[in-house]
Amino acid sequence: MKNDIFRQIAVVVTFLFTITANGLANALPLNGQTTGTISDSFQVVFVPAGYVFSIWGVIYLLLAGFTIYQALPSQREKVVLQKIGWLAAMSNVLNGAWIFFWHYNYFAWTLVIMLGLLATLIAIFLRLEIGKQKFSTADKWLVSIPFSVYLGWITVATIANATALLKYSGWNGLGINGQTWTIILLAAGVAISILMSLTRRDIGYALVLVWAFIGIGVKWLGVYPAVVISAFVAVGFVLLFLAIARVRKPTPTA
Repeated sequence: MKNDIFRQIAVVVTFLFTITANGLANALPLNGQTTGTISDSFQVVFVPAGYVFSIWGVIYLLLAGFTIYQALPSQREKVVLQKIGWLAAMSNVLNGAWIFFWHYNYFAWTLVIMLGLLATLIAIFLRLEIGKQKFSTADKWLVSIPFSVYLGWITVATIANATALLKYSGWNGLGINGQTWTIILLAAGVAISILMSLTRRDIGYALVLVWAFIGIGVKWLGVYPAVVISAFVAVGFVLLFLAIARVRKPTPTA
């Protein structure tokens, strides 16, 4: 019982840390530069239009719902929350830490932290057995969906973080230009999405990738036609295989 209370408090405190760090990042801004300004300075192609980053508002709203839900006395000893509580707290710490390292230009460490965050969210996803486990309506909207959406976005963010670091380090792309690399990365994203759709049939995860890929296409309209076409083709493939997966096998209420 005492450990469960500590777990609930840890999730609440670390979530507040994450929200505060992200708020300060652009309100001050930290180190005199906003998160978006730093991102734009790398001039990498695998970056969506600015409006796409509004998804963070959705993610934090979903995580706020999860944080409040898991903190309720009635949920204290719920097994599914016991499985992921400490991992959720760790994801909050990593999220907030990334902001500080990014704003103070420790870019190599930001990728390490981002990979840690990705691994943590994958662990949560697997422990929740999303796509295989049935959830109540409350658990669906306050536990399952928040982490599906979060994992989807961090999948995209990890790729973007890696490309930014490579650009910063002066990597020449093996002689391949940024547009071609973006098309390759879009193909990789599609492959990951197809795997997730066929094995988990997770709508939330797939739709986040659709949102990001559309944003990449929109950002480079009239600039890089091949990237635009590839981005929208990628969207088509993600939606196609999600539909195939949903039709082929009934989905649990998740």
